Amino acid sequence: MRLPLYIAGRYLFAKKSHGVINIISGISAAGMALGTAALILVLSVFNGFNGIIEKNLSAVEADLRIVPAEGKVFTPEGPVFDWLYDAPEAASLSSVIADKVFISYDGKQSVVNAKGVDEIYTEETGAELTRGDLQLAVVSSDLAWRLGINPKFLSPLEIWYPDRTGHISPSNPAASLHTAELYPSKVMDIPHTSDAGAEGTMIIPIGVMRSLTGYSSEVSAVEIRYADGLTARQQRRFVKALRSQLGADFTVQDRYMQDEALYKMMRYEKAAIFLILLFIVIIVALNIFGSLSMLIIEKQEDMETLRAMGASDQLIRKVFVLEGWLISLLGMAVGVVLGVGLALLQQHFGLVKMPGNFVVDAYPVVLRFTDVLLSAAGVALIGLVVALAPLRSR
Repeated sequence: MRLPLYIAGRYLFAKKSHGVINIISGISAAGMALGTAALILVLSVFNGFNGIIEKNLSAVEADLRIVPAEGKVFTPEGPVFDWLYDAPEAASLSSVIADKVFISYDGKQSVVNAKGVDEIYTEETGAELTRGDLQLAVVSSDLAWRLGINPKFLSPLEIWYPDRTGHISPSNPAASLHTAELYPSKVMDIPHTSDAGAEGTMIIPIGVMRSLTGYSSEVSAVEIRYADGLTARQQRRFVKALRSQLGADFTVQDRYMQDEALYKMMRYEKAAIFLILLFIVIIVALNIFGSLSMLIIEKQEDMETLRAMGASDQLIRKVFVLEGWLISLLGMAVGVVLGVGLALLQQHFGLVKMPGNFVVDAYPVVLRFTDVLLSAAGVALIGLVVALAPLRSR
């Protein structure tokens, strides 16, 4: 392997009799470098935007969520929940009652997901649900936009929920509805839910939700937030122990399970961007095919000389495969250095600013080793396949 690599290295940097071969090889290496750098940069920017989304979601979402495997509600009692309340891994536990309700605001109506939360939840998220004796509601940004909800206005949110016991008066159906009236206090980015028929989400005090639904000690979910400084390994161990303690009657949802559709969409978007950029690299790599084909024609005399010295056809093939692959590897190495360097500069100094009014001043960048490794491996594999192509056609 050393001899083919040595000869390929000499061919790579040696001056060719046809200058166009050097030009095409240089363009190929430069294209591979730019393609690799673009892969690393775009994936890092995508990581940055994903981080912003996850950070905004974390303001209202818990790290873990315990829900019943069957049915809508449960009572958080028993040895398991006694153990959970004393667990050092759990910084806080909050009770939640969630269901769909009908609301009306300033003449506009909608069915929304209502989430009744306790004081622990409001302390963790900063959702203002009381102001003196006044009961308030926090609404999702999509719901506020669709119904024109503005916390600065004095119009109240009117909430209706049917009697859960099913007692409906034929003479006066409206008497079978539980009602509440709250004022919007804040608009927040609240994740979409998969409940059919609901458009938007609102967070209200759990006492109001209990009066609407008729539940007393029952809850829809118990939400858990991790203690500060908990490592990923400790989190996994805690989740495993919690699932074992709860058994098959409950489901423990992590962040991914709570917003599975959103996280899947972000993963698919990242994969699509990666494949699109990789396809561009494939187009650029076709230049290597051209330069390598021309080099094979130019080095016919060298090939005959090597054969006369006892070199096999397999060794000669290895020389030209390594020659084509070295062009792509050289470009890939330069691209990795360039991409990582630019990503680190943007990550620490924010050189490229965001246009308009956004939550951050500069384009967010999060450099990950896995993205660098995946980009380098993809470009190297493309270079190898393209380097093999001219010899397969002969």
